[in-house]
Amino acid sequence: MQSTSIPQPKPTFQFLTLILVFFFFFFVPCLSSTLTTITHQFKEAPEFYNSPECPSITDTSSYICSDTNKTIVHVAMTLDTTYIRGSMAAILSILQHSSCPQNIFFHFVCSSNASLLRAAITTSFPYLKFHLYTFNDSTVSGLISTSIRSALDCPLNYARSYLPNLLPFCVTRVVYLDSDLILVDDIAKLAATSLGENSVLAAPEYCNANFTSYFTPSFWSNPSLSLTFANRKPCYFNTGVMVIDLGRWREGEYTAKIEDWMELQKRMRIYELGSLPPFLLVFAGEIASVDHRWNQHGLGGDNFRGLCRDLHPGPVSLLHWSGKGKPWVRLDANRPCPLDALWAPYDLLQTPFSLDS
Repeated sequence: MQSTSIPQPKPTFQFLTLILVFFFFFFVPCLSSTLTTITHQFKEAPEFYNSPECPSITDTSSYICSDTNKTIVHVAMTLDTTYIRGSMAAILSILQHSSCPQNIFFHFVCSSNASLLRAAITTSFPYLKFHLYTFNDSTVSGLISTSIRSALDCPLNYARSYLPNLLPFCVTRVVYLDSDLILVDDIAKLAATSLGENSVLAAPEYCNANFTSYFTPSFWSNPSLSLTFANRKPCYFNTGVMVIDLGRWREGEYTAKIEDWMELQKRMRIYELGSLPPFLLVFAGEIASVDHRWNQHGLGGDNFRGLCRDLHPGPVSLLHWSGKGKPWVRLDANRPCPLDALWAPYDLLQTPFSLDS
């Protein structure tokens, strides 16, 4: 009696299946939790004009590199389909609270869907002065180690480390901002932060935070590593709001220094939290401090549950929904936190029930 053989899947099919599984677990977290975000329509924002006291910019043909460059506030942000709704709100808040909105130039960095993102920006802000740069994920994908939240592992999160390479060399100072924030003050005040004689960047510092928790016991038990902070007084700072001297960064080759720590992390785990620890390793204790009013951070809650949080004591110039919970997601789910109501007026999403023409 002949035995009946059971057909086996072809190797090609098995290979494709493995590829799909790999893609799902490693790349889907970088996509929107609601993939329809890419098809959202946004309203056109009102146009904002300079006050009479604003310096005029005469060389509009080469706006970015004009002789009046110092009168321009350069703002850098990343763009993707996941956070485009937050980016739109952030842009609107910056323009609305600026005394000289026509003197702001935006530098947007994306890694995919460039034409779609460009169309979204130009539709809502047809007058906006901006340039869109493409960041190649392969530049950093081989250096990324898994962290406590998969969304933190997306290559675009690391693009801020490459701004000095992406932006024109004539741009010597830039304000970097995350997409999950709004400003309620003039960004020119933040851009004018003094960096002193040596600092490469400025950011609000939080010296009461437990700095040791950002690195593993393996790091602290290894003298050759922990001595990195010798003769420094390192404090936690959030990389979602930074004023960066691009010239000093380029001269000091700080991108390579950040990459060196990421390469070490691949060999021995020295931290857990995405793109932040390499910045702390290179800059903590050596940055210029910015008043806390410019980063009321943590409004998205912790990285596990995204619980509601209140503002820190003191004045507010910038609200930052860092953490797991994003205001637009919670508003759509009818589970907003109280402070999400402060973000809602800047939401440009075109809803079916909108009364706007």
